[in-house]
Amino acid sequence: MTSAREYYDQTFGFLQQHHRLFREAVPLIASENVPSPAVREALVTDFGNRYAEGWPEERVYAGCVYIDRVELLCIELMKKLFKAEFVDVRPISGVMSNLVLYTAFTDPGDVMMALPIPCGGHISTGKKKFGGTAGAVRDLVVEYLALDHKELNIDVDRTKERVKKLVEKGKAPKLVMFGASVFPFPHPVRELADTFRDVGATVAYDAAHVAGLIAGGCFQDPLREGADVVTLSTHKTLFGPQHGGVLSWDRYADRIKRATFPGLSSNHHLHAVAGVAIACAELLEFGKEYVKQVVRNAKALGQALFERSFDVLAEHKGFTESHVVLVDITKYGDGGTIEGELEKANVILNRNLLPWDIKAGRHFMHPGGIRLGTSEVTRLGMKENEMAEIAEFMKRVVIDKEDVNKVKKDVVEFRRGFQKVHFCFENMTEAYKYVKIR
Repeated sequence: MTSAREYYDQTFGFLQQHHRLFREAVPLIASENVPSPAVREALVTDFGNRYAEGWPEERVYAGCVYIDRVELLCIELMKKLFKAEFVDVRPISGVMSNLVLYTAFTDPGDVMMALPIPCGGHISTGKKKFGGTAGAVRDLVVEYLALDHKELNIDVDRTKERVKKLVEKGKAPKLVMFGASVFPFPHPVRELADTFRDVGATVAYDAAHVAGLIAGGCFQDPLREGADVVTLSTHKTLFGPQHGGVLSWDRYADRIKRATFPGLSSNHHLHAVAGVAIACAELLEFGKEYVKQVVRNAKALGQALFERSFDVLAEHKGFTESHVVLVDITKYGDGGTIEGELEKANVILNRNLLPWDIKAGRHFMHPGGIRLGTSEVTRLGMKENEMAEIAEFMKRVVIDKEDVNKVKKDVVEFRRGFQKVHFCFENMTEAYKYVKIR
């Protein structure tokens, strides 16, 4: 029988092995990033043991003097980064941020428009029959925005026609959600905002993937382009801990605050709020340089893969304007199998549905695509030359069918030169060093 001490030791053993894996791997998951040592320090403080229900300086609990000060700093930093009148940093994730949006601006049964999942949409904007948050939790009726498959972007004219038809059927949308989990190009917020506002819809934008790019001035500015509210997560291109946030205008502050608490949260992971504040300070100082390199790296990775016979989408547009690169991998297998083979070689990315996969009979476990992101490798100090090396590792596994263990050995050696976090104030501790405090 396994003893309590053995369970205890096994848990720490797996934690240490995980750190070793990422110290030796190429991390290309587009929805992940590596925080600075300063953010990691915040996450192990006593803030994580405390409660602070309510708005800063209006708490239900005592003992929040310094918690309030940190949260107010976090709000101030986000206002500066995003030029927002109002910010709520209490949602604990991107999905929770979207639930705050749904609660504040819709009623159950309302119609909402968003991209379908195969076209880049997120499960939090999904239909009830698929278990999506919007449908299953808020009981919204989800209708789809039109995607131009070649351009990998929302089709303005076809979307306007869909809105018109919904209005004619008495199903005018009450909410539209721009943004996605596969988001290579800025969405046409400016071109469509008035169309939706004219039929009484709230214009929202899910910036979970591109929040850092927006804050660094390297993507688009949804609040200036017509969005009423922006939701985000804080650990993708914004390189903080896992958390969430809502950005908006003062006129919507009360309804957002009430939706967050008491509507959807009690305590809101105060150690993570502190980590977000630190990450926002880093982004304020280093963000412009960081996001420019993220996009340069994404374009370079797309080009390097294309030159090695990978079918990288949107080649005619330079592959991407964000951190995301999307590849049709069907010439060499399916996304699930190839994801697994690359993982054996310590190249970590994820399989991804392509817009036409469902009609082609493919499933999300074995789709036609793979998705790559350059946020984390950029934080590790990699630049365009390293993107070519990464593409070559992938070619050796996927196209040349080289032994994965041989490729893995070269990947591990490649990673030795990239162990510190860049674009931060202090980086004495290596990015994936296991820090023992027992």
